[in-house]
Amino acid sequence: MTPFAGSAHSVRSADTLTRDALAVLQPGFTGTTAPDWLLRRVGEGLASVGLFGRNVADPAQLAALTERLRRERADILVAIDEEGGDVTRLEVRGGSSFPGNHALGAVDDTALTREVARELGRRLADCGINLNWAPSADVNSNPDNPVIGVRSFGADPQLVARHSAAYVDGLQSAGVAACTKHFPGHGDTAVDSHHDLPRITAELATLQERELVPFRAAVAAGTRAVMSAHILLPALDADHPATLSPAALHGLLRAPVAEGGLGFDGLIVTDGMEMQAISATYGIERGSVLAIAAGADAICVGGGLADEDTVLRLRDALVRAVRDGELSEKRLADAAARVRALARWTRSAGAGEGVAPAPGIGLTAARRALRSTAGGRPYEPLTTPAYVAAFTPLANIAVGDDTPWGVAAELARLVPGTETATYTGESAATAGTPALIDGLLTAAADRRIVAVVRDVHRHPWMADALAALLAARPDTAVVEMGVPQSPPQGALHIATHGAARVCGRAAAELLTGLGPANAE
Repeated sequence: MTPFAGSAHSVRSADTLTRDALAVLQPGFTGTTAPDWLLRRVGEGLASVGLFGRNVADPAQLAALTERLRRERADILVAIDEEGGDVTRLEVRGGSSFPGNHALGAVDDTALTREVARELGRRLADCGINLNWAPSADVNSNPDNPVIGVRSFGADPQLVARHSAAYVDGLQSAGVAACTKHFPGHGDTAVDSHHDLPRITAELATLQERELVPFRAAVAAGTRAVMSAHILLPALDADHPATLSPAALHGLLRAPVAEGGLGFDGLIVTDGMEMQAISATYGIERGSVLAIAAGADAICVGGGLADEDTVLRLRDALVRAVRDGELSEKRLADAAARVRALARWTRSAGAGEGVAPAPGIGLTAARRALRSTAGGRPYEPLTTPAYVAAFTPLANIAVGDDTPWGVAAELARLVPGTETATYTGESAATAGTPALIDGLLTAAADRRIVAVVRDVHRHPWMADALAALLAARPDTAVVEMGVPQSPPQGALHIATHGAARVCGRAAAELLTGLGPANAE
């Protein structure tokens, strides 16, 4: 950036402005060590970084990475998107040790949710992470939602509210700040904001009675941060998505409870600014300026744009907006102060101190979340190698396609020799459903078949393939690892309420009768 000309006082002001502009950014980067450019910018005022799966190899490496960042700035905020369940960064290559929100909602034991979040927070703290972009407090009111689904505790606002509050309490009791998302609620959408701008047409009264209920509970529970959603709600603002809307952020989230707001005074973080809902419409520079002006305090960017150029472009855009009178210096300074205040809280919270490890809590929760329905004939547990047919949809970007899912690996551990094959919508369209099922039956031969599906209600090709398979082999067991919206089918139907590794293990135990489970 070109140095500002002028007196010593104006140079100092320019330096303060630049540091404030850096302080409100939460950028990502590539690699498993901190690049030199990132360390330089931390020294110049960058107060936060965001970690993704690409930055994580194992806990020891992650702890070394965060320790190196803290040598540059002791109070740096190190954030990660670790929801557990389908969305994991700590265990991106092997699958999560924790079930996700939908499984916890299915159990509906807030003490369990609190314990799971506390243990997750302990593990994050052990790795030097002090801000978690979780929990998702979205009410999954639209079963066709392509981006929330099992990331939600459920479709009942009160259930989502009590578990969001329990999650916040558990996570922050381990000294890790919670960032409740996606305000004011991403559950009633049929569009993924990674790809386009969703529009929610609900009236404000509906939002108050449904979407906002969990956020009120999270704020009452003391959530230290809230993440905004890139969604358009004409009832609030017909022109701007919530991330860029003063009406949503200042007029609703910040407004006093007595005035119908949520009275939130913590850090407001944007969802990723490189998501198409913002970048394709406003561009990340313009979008970031508008977000801060609207009331956001921290700009999350780096899921896809993870380089020094992005940081400099956003820094300079914010500085330029202040100098051009488009963004008030006071608003930028206030945002930066909130970032630094959260950093101070994390240092005083004693991250991970005094938290007793609970290594088995995730599997316990996954087992309790299982719901099984027997078909018309007695189900005989698997004792010989099976054939697993994994009907696999495209993963949404939040989940990613690098994290393994399913039951095959756990079944093969319990019953060696079990094999799996993947069937996709593309393969169904290419071969046709009859040919696909004929090939599947030939490959399975006389082995028992386990069909694994994920949100079968949202994918007609998957529903057709499953129906054809069950017509040919009624003894097939079905494992639904998404939202169990469709009626149970198969000789045994298991709903796991999520596709985490522990959910697969719990299902494999039930299929084989070789472990504890909660069958209804």
